[in-house]
This record gives sequence, structure tokens and C-alpha cells, in this order.
Amino acid sequence: MMDFIEAATKDGTIPLLTVSELTREIARVLENEFPFVWVTGEISNLRIPSSGHMYFTLKDQFAQIRAVCFRGTRPAIRFSPKDGMEVICFGRISLYQPRGEYQIIVEIMEPRGLGALQAAFEELKKKLFQEGLFDEARKKPLPLCPKHILVVTSPTGAAIRDILRILKSAPLGVSVTLLPVQVQGEVAPAEIVKAIEWINENARAFPWDVVIVGRGGGSIEDLWAFNDEGVARAVAGCVVPTISAVGHEIDYTICDFVADCRAPTPTAAAEIIVKRQKEILEKAGRIQATLITSILHLLDRYKNRLDFNRKRLRDPQRWVDDKRLYLDDRQERIIRAVKGLIEGKQRTRELLEAKLMIAFGPQKIEEKKRRLGDLYRELNRGIANVLKDGSVRLKKAETSLRMLSPYRVLERGYAIVTRSSDGTLLKEASGVEVGEEVNVLLASGGLRCTVNERLEGVEKFDDREKTQ
Repeated sequence: MMDFIEAATKDGTIPLLTVSELTREIARVLENEFPFVWVTGEISNLRIPSSGHMYFTLKDQFAQIRAVCFRGTRPAIRFSPKDGMEVICFGRISLYQPRGEYQIIVEIMEPRGLGALQAAFEELKKKLFQEGLFDEARKKPLPLCPKHILVVTSPTGAAIRDILRILKSAPLGVSVTLLPVQVQGEVAPAEIVKAIEWINENARAFPWDVVIVGRGGGSIEDLWAFNDEGVARAVAGCVVPTISAVGHEIDYTICDFVADCRAPTPTAAAEIIVKRQKEILEKAGRIQATLITSILHLLDRYKNRLDFNRKRLRDPQRWVDDKRLYLDDRQERIIRAVKGLIEGKQRTRELLEAKLMIAFGPQKIEEKKRRLGDLYRELNRGIANVLKDGSVRLKKAETSLRMLSPYRVLERGYAIVTRSSDGTLLKEASGVEVGEEVNVLLASGGLRCTVNERLEGVEKFDDREKTQ
């Protein structure tokens, strides 16, 4: 039998293939017969090595197939595949010849029963919720009366036209600034993020009250820029209060959840601003009415009190006339009293003079007058002598004080030296250090000096003067 096989293979009756040849032939048949296929199954054994490629197995109840998704294709997959997830894959069949295993090279992957965009939406929503970006506590309140509005949207879309149309009815008026961006397509998320970063950098230079971020309605693909993670984080980090206004009322985006306020439509966003202004005006009107009512009530109270007091008060002219009569009467009574007092004193003086004349007579009165004059002159002489003696003693004391004064010593060429830092009087050279500042008081003026050298003892100082 072996001899027959060897002979047949040598003369070509039986074609003999190597493993590589057989593998290549199988690969050719598979790749030609199944160029691209759609296949569904459950993911298992998922792994992503450092190369960035994704390797996994697709299986069902009865079979399995290896699958690979290369790194360049992975960005097109909008969700994160996990073990146990049912997926639908589109790709081409290939045979990995080194191991003789066939596999599918995946180009498209979507979750089965849930669209890829919706899966990505739910995954990002869960992630940002866990990070706390949806918490109401971190969101900024809208101003009570917004007047400076910044709109981040397409300059040609219906959204900006609707916003401007509604804001025209704002009772207090608004100023609107448009920051133009693309709102759909691959470059839209980057432009929106860049616009919000620019807002954060220039918020202090411009008086913006509210930022409206949004666009008009469309499909989930059209609105997808507002489900981008970068856009969501930028809106959450905007320093100016934000209103998300994307699509129609039934549309929800990630941007709606992270913004400070969600409006169902761009029109509704503008209506929120107009409504806040109207509420402020209504509140101001109610306050004004309350103030007017209070003031009128207060005026009525004061008017009633004034009428009551007017009735109690007499005629002012009559009051003045009564007081004038009272003053005239008092003036006459005072004049009579003073005149009577003066007359009584005069009578008392005359009576005393008469008694003196009777008691002493004119001669003794003149004698008393002369004696009183002599005593007055003697008193003046005594006072003059006392003042003269005191002046002499004062001059002697002044002369003694001047002789004892240290300034008298300064006039003889001496000086008083004190330390500049604390005013300490210096009596010895050891009391000061070289380089230290001293104050020198002279008979006229003074000097501020720096100690260059310290000489101990008068003899050394005298010797130094002789050598100089």
C-alpha cells in the first residue's frame, strides 16, 4: 500500500499538498466565498493588548468563531463591548495561516437590540452621573433678570432665528451675541468645546448673564455632537450660567443633563429669559403697589393727627399777643421793684451818713480819712519793698542756676555725647563700639558722628593729638 502511494505521488496520479499549500487554498476559498458577512453572537474572552487591537470570540449555543477588530477601526464603535454582550458584527472572513484558524475581521459592530448610538449615550450618561456632573447642587442659578445673552449655535440655523424672534419681546430688552459654531458633523464637538473655552477665558471682560448652547431638531445622528463627552464636560465647566436647548421637546442629550438649565427647544430657552424679566417686572409692580398703599395710609394717619392737633392748638396770633402782654406786665413790675430797691438803698446810705456825723462829727471823720490815706501809702511802700527784695533773690538764683547748667560747661568747649540708637549718655569710651553712630551736643547745634576708633584713657587721647 505504501509503495502504491509513493508511486502515485511521484507520477502525479495523486496530488500531494503541503500544509501551507492546503491552508492557502482554504483561505482563498473562504475569502472568495465569504468576502463580507453579517454575523450575530455573544462576546466572550474579550481582550485588548497594548497594540490597541481588540480580540474576542463570537459564540452561540452550538459554535464559536474568533474575531479581531483592529485599532484603526475601534473609534467607529460608539460603545464599549463587554463579555456576555450580544452584538451584530459586519466583516470579512480570513484564515490565520500560522495556526490554521479562521476568523472574522470586524469592520462594524453594534449591540443587538440596542443601537450603537443609544448604547454609547447610556454609557456616557451613567459615567457622568457617577462623577456627579448631573447634581443640582453644583449647578449655577440663572440671574434674576438676564439682559446680556451669548448664543453658541449655527449662524444659519433655525435656532438663532427663533431665539432672536422671542427675545424681541423681552420687556426690559436684551443684547444678544452670537458665537458661531458647527452643530453637527465630525468637527462640531471640537468647535463647541473651543467656543466654551473662549467664553471662560473672556468672561470677566464681557458682561454675559447667560449662555444658550443648542440647535434645532434633527435625527439622533444630527444631535450627536451634544452627546460628546468633551462637549458635556465643557458645558459643565462653563463659568457663565448655561441653558441647553437642543432639538425638540422629546429630544434629550447629555448636554441637557450637565447644563445649569435645560430648555426643550431654542425657542423655550429664549422664553425662559423673557419670562424671568416679566416676573421681575410683575414683582416690582407688586412692590410698588404695596409701597404706594403704605405711603398713602401713612399720609392719612399724619393728616388725621395734624387735624387733631390743629383743633387743640389756639390761634398763634392770640398766643403771641398774650405772651406780649405778659412780658410788658413783667417788665413794668421789674422796673418798679428795681426803682424801689435803689430808693431804699439811698435812704439807708443817708441814714448811715447822718449817724456817722452825729457819732464822730466832721473833724473826726476828716481825721479818719487822713489816717486811712497814710495806711494806704504805707501798704504800697511795703509791697514795693517786698517785690524789690524778691527780684534781687530771683536774679541771684538765676545766676546760680546758670553757673550749674551743663550748657554753661558747653560754652567752655566741652560736649555731651549720646548713643544715636537709644539716647544713652556716654561717659566712657567703652560704652560705644567702633562703627556705631553717636550724637554730639555742642554749645550751639550738634553733630551726628560715626566712631572710627576707640581710645581708652585721657593720656592716650593726648598722645594721639601730639603725634598728629
